[in-house]
Amino acid sequence: MSAVRERIADHVAEQPGVHFSAVARDLDLAPGQVQYHVRRLRRNEALDAEEYYGRTHYFPPECGEWERGALALARRETARDALYCLLDEGPSRPDDVAERVGVARSTLEHHLGHLVECGVVEKRRDQRNRVTLALTRPEETVRALEVVQPSAPERFVDRFERLVDGLLE
Repeated sequence: MSAVRERIADHVAEQPGVHFSAVARDLDLAPGQVQYHVRRLRRNEALDAEEYYGRTHYFPPECGEWERGALALARRETARDALYCLLDEGPSRPDDVAERVGVARSTLEHHLGHLVECGVVEKRRDQRNRVTLALTRPEETVRALEVVQPSAPERFVDRFERLVDGLLE
């Protein structure tokens, strides 16, 4: 394995769920170089890739489907903050989570839709059809959050989304 491929594979092993741009930025490699080496790693089954909501994320082959979704989504600040809120507070009403995270309910619902689709969060309905949010796998969620270390550009995009959301309220 070439030194560049080894660097990419090691980076993905350390940061599972990292997306394409972050690999290029973190390793100071040209996008075409990353593309070439990722393609070779995938062909040799040393790396897997999944697209989640507009971004391609890379994973070591041993990552399971649920873990891939959790890791990819936890790299987004609003989703990550919602997960931390549910870990801290336990099952909660969506309005309470939106308030605690500091986003509009519509923004939270956007992220919740992805979290529910990937099986990380579930929406429970009571007899009066009120929704309560709960983590499906709290212990595994903690492990996924421990792995995620978002980059400055990822935090910037998430905070810009929050700023625009606040202006539109």
